[in-house]
Amino acid sequence: MAPYRARLLLLAVLFHAAVAFAAKSYYDVLQVPKGAPEEQIKRAYRKLALKYHPDKNQGNEEANKRFAEINNAYEVLTDPEKRGIYDRYGEEGLKQHAAGGGGRGPGMNMQDIFSSFFGGGNMGEEEERTPRGDDVIVELDSSLEDLYMGGSFKVWREKNVLKPAPGKRRCNCRNEQRHRQIAPGMYQQITEQVCEECPNVKYEREGYFITVDIEKGMKDGQDVTFYEDGEPIIDGENGDLKFIIRTAAHDRFQREGNDLYTTVTISLLEALVGFEKTIKHLDHHLVDIGMKGITVPKEMRRFKGEGMPVYMSSKSGDLYVTFEVSFPKSLTEIQKTKIREIFS
Repeated sequence: MAPYRARLLLLAVLFHAAVAFAAKSYYDVLQVPKGAPEEQIKRAYRKLALKYHPDKNQGNEEANKRFAEINNAYEVLTDPEKRGIYDRYGEEGLKQHAAGGGGRGPGMNMQDIFSSFFGGGNMGEEEERTPRGDDVIVELDSSLEDLYMGGSFKVWREKNVLKPAPGKRRCNCRNEQRHRQIAPGMYQQITEQVCEECPNVKYEREGYFITVDIEKGMKDGQDVTFYEDGEPIIDGENGDLKFIIRTAAHDRFQREGNDLYTTVTISLLEALVGFEKTIKHLDHHLVDIGMKGITVPKEMRRFKGEGMPVYMSSKSGDLYVTFEVSFPKSLTEIQKTKIREIFS
């Protein structure tokens, strides 16, 4: 019994490590709504797995973590038993299920999942053979604080959804098989559904909330894509829903690439004799910008690693502070005399 218990404990630990990546919903990880059918989940997985595959992101630790997260979410959401447990009890329910030895366990290899789509890890996109609906583009105003620390937005989404027309038969659909060459002498069999043109559907309006995650270091113009959540089309794939990040102006900082720029005004006395000063950063931590020596007007100083985080990296840009010197508007005769004595 001892070896069995040891294996069971190891299984639970491995499963816990696998799901630890998923700080957010598995549906959010794959960017699909909760009620998404399995075919939509597979298409979303295929696109995300291509984007974050280690072969395309060598040396990028964050991309590798995202790839593991995507594979873990896919494994759960395409297993009816695990998906049912997850929908009812969340990750804790999956942990208990794994500890009890149910299901096939968490040992499915990521490359096995990927290979089932791309033929042994082939990075080529599968040829588009079906029509697609239009993409929906939404501009999302984001503060510099959101892009520095990361954040989430709840967005209400309304769209047309294809529904069978009441009292009418379903479209005349059938499964057809074709073969795709994946290597010399090797072919992959693909089954796809083919439907005749059918008017027995109608559009209905549906609405729901979408969680849009802003990752640390994302830039103006970068997009967050929800695959298959754009406009529908009869007998085809839905388009994508894309949120385009637009950075709102900030009252203290300006961003250029991964660097931040700001201007600080000091007095003439501080410019001459030095000063102690801190500024509040975007996440409210204090940056010491004090100096002991002389500061000339328009002088710029660099504070390494105090800029924006680099997207999907542990690195950060730099902060550049330009010092403006505030001169007195007038001096008394006594002050002029003392200044002359000091500098003579």
